[in-house]
Amino acid sequence: MKDFARCIRAIDESNKTTVKVEALKRYFDTASDSDKLWCVALLSHRRPKRPVTTTQLREWAAEESGIALWLFEESYHIVGDLAETIALLTAGAERDDTESRSLTEIVQLIIDLKGKEKEDQRQVITDIWRSMEAFECFVFNKILTGSFRIGVSQKLMTKALAQSLDKEESHIAHRLMGNWTPESTDFESLLLTDDGLVDASRPYPFYLAYQLESGPESLGAIEEWSVEWKWDGIRGQIIHRKGEVFIWSRGEELVTDRYPELKQMAARLPKGCVLDGEILPYMDGSPLDFSLLQKRIGRKTVSKKLLEEVPVVFMAYDLLEMDGKDLRLEPFELRRQRLEEIADADIPSLIISPQVQAGTWGELAQIREESRSRKVEGFMLKKKSGTYHTGRVKGEMWKWKVEPYTIDAVLTYAMRGHGRRATLYTDYTFGLWDGDKLVTFAKAYSGLTDEEFRAVDQFIRKNTVNRFGPVREVHPELVFEIAFEGLSESSRHKSGVATRFPRIKRWRKDKTASEANSLSDLKSLILS
Repeated sequence: MKDFARCIRAIDESNKTTVKVEALKRYFDTASDSDKLWCVALLSHRRPKRPVTTTQLREWAAEESGIALWLFEESYHIVGDLAETIALLTAGAERDDTESRSLTEIVQLIIDLKGKEKEDQRQVITDIWRSMEAFECFVFNKILTGSFRIGVSQKLMTKALAQSLDKEESHIAHRLMGNWTPESTDFESLLLTDDGLVDASRPYPFYLAYQLESGPESLGAIEEWSVEWKWDGIRGQIIHRKGEVFIWSRGEELVTDRYPELKQMAARLPKGCVLDGEILPYMDGSPLDFSLLQKRIGRKTVSKKLLEEVPVVFMAYDLLEMDGKDLRLEPFELRRQRLEEIADADIPSLIISPQVQAGTWGELAQIREESRSRKVEGFMLKKKSGTYHTGRVKGEMWKWKVEPYTIDAVLTYAMRGHGRRATLYTDYTFGLWDGDKLVTFAKAYSGLTDEEFRAVDQFIRKNTVNRFGPVREVHPELVFEIAFEGLSESSRHKSGVATRFPRIKRWRKDKTASEANSLSDLKSLILS
């Protein structure tokens, strides 16, 4: 565990990609297979379930450190991170630098806590707190609370692991896909042994696009590019191998049983076939609003009524495997041709993403203005000669999205941030006018510079009119332009409207609160 904590510290203290990769490679070179497997799992969001509540941890940490619970809570609000607060207050009382449990042993202790009596859980956890120095304890607490996330992408972890094992990065990335856990496999079986049964269900790593940074003219001749609509659904892969069907979401969740119409469709695909595309709510030849799809996302079983209300199709836009052969290194133009051959079989619930034809980039820009009326997000631009890469790569595929919706709103409430912003008020709630009242419509915590965050923090401290625990109500004066990707009617929100991915676009210092937009302005966007 000490070695794992040292690795995480090295990653946490550097912004350089090479340093992060080197730190991980050193760990993979020396750790046991079981520790390497848990490291890979933790860095790919396969964390053990939290066995105790954060309320219990707060109480135990306060008692262990000999302070009142209210003082612990105040400390937590200042530090901004529960795992760090506990580590600072409890770590190292009975520390022994000569001994250390392995990462595997620590994680197994966490897993075994489930089902134990409350007092036994407390004893195990406090014993571990006492045995660790502060940073090691911090890492333990992150794993314990299910909040272990660090500044390293799965792509960097895959790169380091590939270097350590002397394997191709794409090969390792593919082996790490799928529905595995350290409790269901071992390091050798996952990464080093060929297992046809496992491979049958394994998806390919998704190829992701960056937003186009400038005008499409910078990409060269339009004839070299294939253009498709950017669909607003759930990215997925459909696999038909060895007589079985597997449907994976981009989040590596197996969702086969949630979309029975797609499962039936996939059974009619050629064997040894993998499609990349979008799970899309669709009716009468047109996409439905994404908010309707959310009714099906969390359900493991789908009623007949819901199947009728929110039917889905698979909007396929790439063919990754055919007859058991990996096609990712073939040019997109060839993969597209073979995909269209599958569509000729007229399989229900399968649509091939249509290509958009335009003679010039300017003509294409005009067609792009139709995006919202078509319920799409813009265009996907794919180099006809391009291969299918792993992860987010620039050059051969771009998304050219329409500009987001924007509206001017008033800052009404604020909370302290987390991590390096724990001492500043950076988590904001915004309201819109409904008559002479401000009605909450969105929360946002990104989009300002550090200097702007500090300035807003000073305003909040000087203009607080009420407090509700960690939340401050502020005098309604500051106006911000809020951007968001989409909106829909919602009975769960006080405003009656749900927005997708709200963030701060800019601070409108040129506007007074009375000049901010109204709730009716927001609702009018739904109809636009």
